[in-house]
Amino acid sequence: MPPHKASPAHDAAINFEPDAIVVGSGAAGSMAAWVLARAGIKVLVLEAGRDYDPVKENAMLKWNWQAPLRAGSTPDKHFGFYDATADGGWEVPGEPYTNAPGSVFKWWRSRMLGGRTNHWGRHVPRFGPYDFKSHSRDGLGMDWPISYDDIAPWYDRTEKLIGVSGANAGLENHPDSSPGVLQPPTPPRINELAIKAGANALGIPCVPSRYAVLTKDIPDDNVPRQACFYASPCGRGCAIGAAFQSTTSLLPMAMATGKVRILTDAMASRVVTGRGGKATGVEYFDRHTGANHFIQARAVVLAASACETARLLLNSRDDGLANSSGQVGKNLVDTTGTNVSGHIPALENRPRYNEDGKDVAHLYIPWWLYKEQAAGKLDFPRGYHYEIGGRFGAPGSGSPAAGLEDGYGAPLKEDARRYYGAQISLTVRGEMIPNADSYCELDPEAKDRFGLPVLRFHWKFSDHEYRQIAHGIATARAIIEKLGGTVLTPRLPPEEAIAVGGWIIHEVGTTRMGTAAGNSVTDQFGRTWEVDNLVIADGGVFTSNAHKNPTLTIMALAWRSMDHLAGRMRKGEI
Repeated sequence: MPPHKASPAHDAAINFEPDAIVVGSGAAGSMAAWVLARAGIKVLVLEAGRDYDPVKENAMLKWNWQAPLRAGSTPDKHFGFYDATADGGWEVPGEPYTNAPGSVFKWWRSRMLGGRTNHWGRHVPRFGPYDFKSHSRDGLGMDWPISYDDIAPWYDRTEKLIGVSGANAGLENHPDSSPGVLQPPTPPRINELAIKAGANALGIPCVPSRYAVLTKDIPDDNVPRQACFYASPCGRGCAIGAAFQSTTSLLPMAMATGKVRILTDAMASRVVTGRGGKATGVEYFDRHTGANHFIQARAVVLAASACETARLLLNSRDDGLANSSGQVGKNLVDTTGTNVSGHIPALENRPRYNEDGKDVAHLYIPWWLYKEQAAGKLDFPRGYHYEIGGRFGAPGSGSPAAGLEDGYGAPLKEDARRYYGAQISLTVRGEMIPNADSYCELDPEAKDRFGLPVLRFHWKFSDHEYRQIAHGIATARAIIEKLGGTVLTPRLPPEEAIAVGGWIIHEVGTTRMGTAAGNSVTDQFGRTWEVDNLVIADGGVFTSNAHKNPTLTIMALAWRSMDHLAGRMRKGEI
């Protein structure tokens, strides 16, 4: 397709003459842009979504009753009316994806500057030593080409940069941060202390959680961030920068260097290569006009999210760019998930008080049965954790007392007062092992509105995941019953209780790193084996996906990879 007439924004990007193009502006893309810019490298960020101003557009202090359906979910606002996802979701008009027969995979895309960082959960545990060498422990999957010690310094730097509050728990395979890195944790709520008591009575740890939410100010001449004032759900976006998102931190920090330009509504369509197989730049479509353009650079960094990056590579060449191993799109995994909730009579009729705190759990339950797993005492090989919940919260579209109220008039009000705040929840988040039946590829027929082939997903859980979920449900029920509570969640077989693929929005692994070109797409620094100046910085490079939420590891790896890329560019290797 011949190029259309250039837009003013494209002309500005061309005149800028970037040294590197970064595709994506979320967790990985913003980190990549900032690290490269600090090294003196001129960077152009291509973002497929629209521009977004987190100060002007967030709904931090709006009440639920001020919104339709008390701010409940709708088909186009799955996480609620006030959710910060300004454009995007499970379905994006004109940009479909498909599922192979028998497969169910849900693909969340945030078409906005900053991507998913504007509304994510912000839970940031570290991967541990076992997580990078899981094949060596149980013979499944593949070991990473790096160890925990290789990434530990970048964990420290990333936690301090983005602002992580929490505490060192000193637990097996849950590494502590270096002294002075973490911000203070937030005191636990009553419901969380109840869960801790029930868990501890069963020999299960329950410790301060780590979240990218500030409990202390981060002063900065260019981009100051304020501590959380405990009054707004984080998923709405955070104008004061307390809850980390790239639009209030890394992107403005990168722009402050004078080395970065951002081009929004720019849908990357393919990486262009030239002589010697090196990348020469990126083609993209203007999402408003449909015009396609090309921008040249010395290096290309893909940080568009695991599946979007895989799609870009598959569309860049007939057999897929950087795909001699055949691994592009393969090894797709998500976090496993389910939820168990319960009613605790001991928490009924509590005195009313403000129990907001952070909009996230102040405690959580990390995986604790590593020794039993290594000894073969469990019937599943990889762990899970619980993200816990329960407190006095602002009523939304559902019942504030779990539907336990009955009757009408005065008795109904009495029930609501009695049961409000007496519920707890334990949400399972577990590790999925890569399998040959879970991957994405180009659909042979379906195309998007730009004429590009779309992704088709194949998905299947194994018995490893089903047995893990069964254990997680049984243990959650035991904690609730230990507290004298009643389980509210219907008892379902794990095959029905487990969240469908993609639902947890932790998909990674489609362009995994490794030690050799024959079984992986990139080396340990995200550099593709076949294209020397093409680097992948998002979750696609994960060799495995521990039960721990992946964003902190994505950012730490991106920082490490960009330091390496910047060094090569300074030496003239690229």
